[in-house]
Amino acid sequence: MKIKQNCVKLWISRIAVCGAALLTALTGAVEYYAHNLPDHYYLQADHPLTVSTVLPVTVSRGAPAAADLQEAELRLFGVVPVKTVSLTTVSPVSVYVGGEPFGIRMLMDGVMVVSMSEISTQQGTVCPAERAGIRVGDIIQAVNGVPVRGNAELQQAVSEADGSAVSITLLRGSLQRTVSVQPVYSPAAKRWQTGMWVRDSTAGIGTVTYYYQAPGGQIQFAGLGHAVCDADTGEQIPLASGDVIAVSVRDVISGAAGAPGELRGRFDPDAAIGMLQSNHAAGVFGTMNGLPQKQILMPLGFRQDVKTGAAQIYTTIDGTEPRAYSVEIEEIRGNDAAMRNLIVHVTDPVLLQKTGGIVQGMSGSPIIQDGRLIGAVTHVFVRDPTRGYGIFAENMYAQTASQAVSAAYAAGARAAGSMLPAGR
Repeated sequence: MKIKQNCVKLWISRIAVCGAALLTALTGAVEYYAHNLPDHYYLQADHPLTVSTVLPVTVSRGAPAAADLQEAELRLFGVVPVKTVSLTTVSPVSVYVGGEPFGIRMLMDGVMVVSMSEISTQQGTVCPAERAGIRVGDIIQAVNGVPVRGNAELQQAVSEADGSAVSITLLRGSLQRTVSVQPVYSPAAKRWQTGMWVRDSTAGIGTVTYYYQAPGGQIQFAGLGHAVCDADTGEQIPLASGDVIAVSVRDVISGAAGAPGELRGRFDPDAAIGMLQSNHAAGVFGTMNGLPQKQILMPLGFRQDVKTGAAQIYTTIDGTEPRAYSVEIEEIRGNDAAMRNLIVHVTDPVLLQKTGGIVQGMSGSPIIQDGRLIGAVTHVFVRDPTRGYGIFAENMYAQTASQAVSAAYAAGARAAGSMLPAGR
């Protein structure tokens, strides 16, 4: 009898341990999915939402909160609540796949401080800008209330002050502030100086991700998959205006561990093929004068359509015509705020032989899977050029859709303005 009681206690103990372990594992799974699954999904009308996970996560949709917006609850095993997400219902979206190289010329909205220097005077050395609290990466917007659009305008405003303190309005991140800077006279340069080195423009090469023909016929485009940042400061460049320039790839510097490669192209400065409208965390956006000669219309894939495994990228490593190369999606990061949503591994032997993998200039190369545009290449791993990051296509398209709404609103406002009675 005593032996039987001991056996019962042992079994109860084992069941308790297993139950505790199961509860711990279940809690860990819920916490993992709550953190890693996105808070928002796009989905097409009459198209069920499925979430691709190792453990089954089901979707329980609630009542619509608006015409195209509703909430849903994600549940592990259909029972355990994970998180509440928002759903935006959209019409089916198709875009023209890119892959072509393009050049950009950007004028900044203001001038960016890229370095500081001490100025030698008869009293010693000093950097007035640094003393006033100006930092590398700040955007100088105005001097004494007058907007500054270039280095020459900044220097002219300082010179015209003739030694008096100048009021400088600057942007640091999203915060605007005003500081007073006391210039000093440099006998070597024979002019008043503040000690700031600034930049007012930039240029570079990238790859078009897609073209979108808006309802009014305008051809919009998206490229790069990340913002254009200053080479010295790493700060995102505020765009005042910019052109899209025709580029032909002439050479490739192959990448290697620790030494990223690059595409080298020939710009045609007289062949502007479009205009830039936005430099955004999800890429550069604007309008093109026309569609590419070879047009591949393809549906846009949303994050729930993406899976690990085989895919393709379209990119150009010679001339102007893109071709498809095989890659593998190794990891999906659904809730990455940095928009590094995918890890992509180049597997195509031809691309590996010619470029070593992903090189600078390939940013924006569209990623295709199961006949859908699901993303774009954005960054290369410095230590392993065969691998890099990618962004979801839906994150780029959200910006395109926003610009389309803004353009339609502006067109409507202009039309309404033209109908006002004379004299108003």
